[in-house]
Amino acid sequence: MSHNSFGHLFRVTTWGESHGPALGCVVDGCPPGIKLTPKLIQVWLDKRKPGQGKFVTQRQEPDAVKILSGVFEDARTMGMVTTGTPILLMIENTDQRSKDYGEIAEAFRPGHADYTYFAKYGVRDYRGGGRSSARETAARVAAGAIARLILPEVKIRAAVVQIGPHKINRSKFNWAQTQKNPFWAPDASIVPVWEKHLEEVRKAGSSTGAIIEVEASGVPAGWGAPLYGKLDGELAAALMSINAAKGVEIGAGFDSAAWSGEQNADEMIMGKDGPEFTSNHAGGILGGISTGAPVVARVAFKPTSSILTPRDTINEAGESVHLRTKGRHDPCVGIRGAPVVEAMTACVLADAYLRHRAQTGGGAFMPGKTSRR
Repeated sequence: MSHNSFGHLFRVTTWGESHGPALGCVVDGCPPGIKLTPKLIQVWLDKRKPGQGKFVTQRQEPDAVKILSGVFEDARTMGMVTTGTPILLMIENTDQRSKDYGEIAEAFRPGHADYTYFAKYGVRDYRGGGRSSARETAARVAAGAIARLILPEVKIRAAVVQIGPHKINRSKFNWAQTQKNPFWAPDASIVPVWEKHLEEVRKAGSSTGAIIEVEASGVPAGWGAPLYGKLDGELAAALMSINAAKGVEIGAGFDSAAWSGEQNADEMIMGKDGPEFTSNHAGGILGGISTGAPVVARVAFKPTSSILTPRDTINEAGESVHLRTKGRHDPCVGIRGAPVVEAMTACVLADAYLRHRAQTGGGAFMPGKTSRR
């Protein structure tokens, strides 16, 4: 088992460090014959890349992706298509400033993976956090772009629904708004509130947390497997693997603990195209298998651990020190987290689709019918 890979049939392995020469991923198991060009990947990377506003890190990276294997220009289709072999993607780092991290070369940032990497390996790349840096998520977004091409009928979209203590107004939730502001906010009225909060956080040299919600519509019933291959279990694991993620809930999540069975039950009716649910508290998954309703999850991200306020910590020699972190950091990682959450959801669903197709031939059994739709 590799600790840098995830997925079963659609398998992604990421590589590279924050301040290394490059980073990227290998995508294995992508079906052949799918049109794939750097442009189809770049459109998603551009949504995640740094330096796009004063409330995110000012590191300037073009995040230009290169496809080094797994594609071929097919004369029959007059374009680049996947060959079914491993796809190697590379993104060069161009704006590293490793000198900013001199103070943490031997000291551990509180709340960061500095200490745990050292405890496990006895050595760590302190420059930007190495593999534990959110820079690694660029490779995930690139892989997610390929996953989306396997799922043309599935629409995946994410929104930031809370920054710090400030939540959106659910009655004003509008997916279109997420593309009209720099915060991926689905509620236009929350934008000035978040701006004020983030400006205060930024000027104080501090940081704040966030919650991101993701929805995947168009997922048919039947994806996922019972018990140890549950779709919600694999989705939660993938979302929890994102840097700074500290909690995941599916559907109503923790709120359902306070409800009655009557409140929680998603009642069913028979529609013209099959079963329909009058609510979606289950988040589109029951018993680890998709229901046909939208798959919905939320991810909680902790505040960035690199802050200017001096904090008590220790160094590699075991000495007590005060540490103030310099460098260019996101005051709220959640702002750039939405494309990453979308990408991980896409990868999990692409894998679920390919596994479902391999086991059953695809499709789903419908009530009242004796054969597959």
